[in-house]
Amino acid sequence: MSTAPAVEATNVFKVFGRNPKEAVRRLREGASRADVASSGTAAVIDASFSVAPGEIFVIMGLSGSGKSTIIRMLNGLFEASAGSITVQGESVTDTTPTKLRELRRDRISMVFQHFALLPHRSVADNVAYPLELRGVGKSERRAKADEILALVGLEGWGDKLPSALSGGMQQRVGIARALAADPDVLLMDEAFSALDPLIRREMQEQLLELQQKLQKTIVFITHDLNEAMFLGDRIAVMRDGRIVQIGTPEDILTDPANDYVEQFVQDVDRARVLTAANVMERPRPVVTETAGPRTALREMRDAYMSAAYVVSRDRKLLGVVSDRDAIKLVRKGETSISAIIGRVPQSVDENEILMNLFVPSVESPVPLAVVDAEGHLTGVIPRVTLLAALGPGPGATGEISLPMQPLPANEIDAALGGAAHGEASATHPEEVR
Repeated sequence: MSTAPAVEATNVFKVFGRNPKEAVRRLREGASRADVASSGTAAVIDASFSVAPGEIFVIMGLSGSGKSTIIRMLNGLFEASAGSITVQGESVTDTTPTKLRELRRDRISMVFQHFALLPHRSVADNVAYPLELRGVGKSERRAKADEILALVGLEGWGDKLPSALSGGMQQRVGIARALAADPDVLLMDEAFSALDPLIRREMQEQLLELQQKLQKTIVFITHDLNEAMFLGDRIAVMRDGRIVQIGTPEDILTDPANDYVEQFVQDVDRARVLTAANVMERPRPVVTETAGPRTALREMRDAYMSAAYVVSRDRKLLGVVSDRDAIKLVRKGETSISAIIGRVPQSVDENEILMNLFVPSVESPVPLAVVDAEGHLTGVIPRVTLLAALGPGPGATGEISLPMQPLPANEIDAALGGAAHGEASATHPEEVR
């Protein structure tokens, strides 16, 4: 993936009114929106951001914050009063009308809040309209329209008129039309805000499914914080024309830049935003599969735990061992724990959202093991930590013991006999201690 930004805005201003240049000058000197009201309405003030290829970048804020003005400047519908905007390395703010039309036709597509479908054209003809403007032949553009309609779940609806479709289906047609031209950048201006809540959620999920396949660069405008948190790889929060914070959903939620952002996010559904990786604790104790029972017991004793997680030499999670089973092996003179490694009751991917962890947590007798895509143990989540993460305050920070009652320390010490008698420790030095 290219490292150059797909979209970049640098110190952009937009002032509507009779003297925008004077307003921009005063704003740069520190004047407020109200101060320049006599010269014009400052819709966007000194906005800078970049969007990486394949990223969903969400711009959010309340009504009047300037978010919709920004997206209209990205494709040249509004001319910037100052600053620069580039798309795929081409200037939007310093170009000819002909070049701007080519950029809109070939590189950028836009999805509007109220669908903007042509009512007298069929669904397929609406989708194929950008290709018609390019001069693509009728049979080719119809084939492309049918392909894109199938992609958005509207296969077989091509010959219907938009009036025969529900609101959610019409919005899918709008998305299909934007995708038909195969743009590099997709601009979506409050695309789902006119839909009922259930349909809106369905459309959000479908957009993420499409993004997995197509990897478009998407700039998405919304006033809904939960929608921004669900969709955005990164989020820009706007207030009174200014961008006050840019960060990942986790950054915005857990480290708000100021009181405004903190108040803005206080009612967000944290269970749909935070992931296992955001709240997990260090896994301890951890031993490798080559460890002996004495090593496992010492690790459990030192950590005041009743069980230990077992990993391979490259830290892939294999299972758990309990102190009771380890003591039995010691008494038998065994030097390997391989015979007592039990299956991990539950493990979860580190990218799983908290909402999906409650049932596994309830069903697991030990803290949830968190693994990466390759199955390496990266952390654990005790139930108390999971519950604490849903509140607005800081999560639990202390070490949480496994639910099984640990054996008394003197019983473990007696089993160890004060020494390991030749059994070498098989834990990695970097293992969680």
